[in-house]
Amino acid sequence: MLNELKELWKFRELLFSMVERDLRIRYKNSFFGFLWSLLNPLLTVVVMTFVFQTFMQNPTKNLSAYILAAYLPYMFFQLCLMDSAQTILGNVHLIKKIYFPREILPLAAVMSNFVHFALALVVFFVYLIGVYIVHPGIFPFHSGILLVPVLLVINFCLVTGLAFLISAANAFYEDVKYMVGVVLYLLFFLCPIMYFVEQVYHSTVNKDHAILYKIYNLNPIAELCTAYRKAILDPQPVYFEGQFHAPIGMDWKYLWITAGFSVLILFVGYGFFNRMKWRFVERP
Repeated sequence: MLNELKELWKFRELLFSMVERDLRIRYKNSFFGFLWSLLNPLLTVVVMTFVFQTFMQNPTKNLSAYILAAYLPYMFFQLCLMDSAQTILGNVHLIKKIYFPREILPLAAVMSNFVHFALALVVFFVYLIGVYIVHPGIFPFHSGILLVPVLLVINFCLVTGLAFLISAANAFYEDVKYMVGVVLYLLFFLCPIMYFVEQVYHSTVNKDHAILYKIYNLNPIAELCTAYRKAILDPQPVYFEGQFHAPIGMDWKYLWITAGFSVLILFVGYGFFNRMKWRFVERP
């Protein structure tokens, strides 16, 4: 694996060029450019906020910010896996003609989406500051925001490892991309995006189902969504079951489990990709 990493470093300029190409092509001849990558999550959050506050009578303050803080990392996770699934099949003709480290293809897809995710977070921070200026009160940020770079590294390791696994497997079994689509759709409801982890806690631990809460937190992307929300936003009482409940702090145990699992997936995914990459040329 060390030799593969050294070779990848030699081809780093090609990697950066492919990331730049992807960023340019994605919004070529588009007037709004990068803003289109924010349109989907923003509209989704607006609809969610309207439904929960209007029809479900949820008075949680600044609900849209709490939804967006968890939805942006999930969108990054989803787009990386969906884009990387087709990277090998979409470039088979190139793989058969030119030699270069094959791992550049899924890695470029992850890195281009990471750039969009980072920019989306910047826009999100500007939005929070704007809300604070218009409605002064408790400052939206707190010391936990210093944890965001660590969460970004954990998140990047997780999606990169899965991207290697999915792109290599989908090169030979195209059912993989359809399975990934179904899993991502179901996973959305198993992550605390439309709801809060406090609701999961009170629905499980307080009803003698603590094992379900532990299993829920072993979902790495669910734990990351919770961690981003708690790191970026100041905790506030959460409204459900007709009353407000005290917020739960960062669960460090599950966060470190997620970090260890993400690093493990990165090594496993990269190793699996390297074992399979020499068979890509056999793909008809």
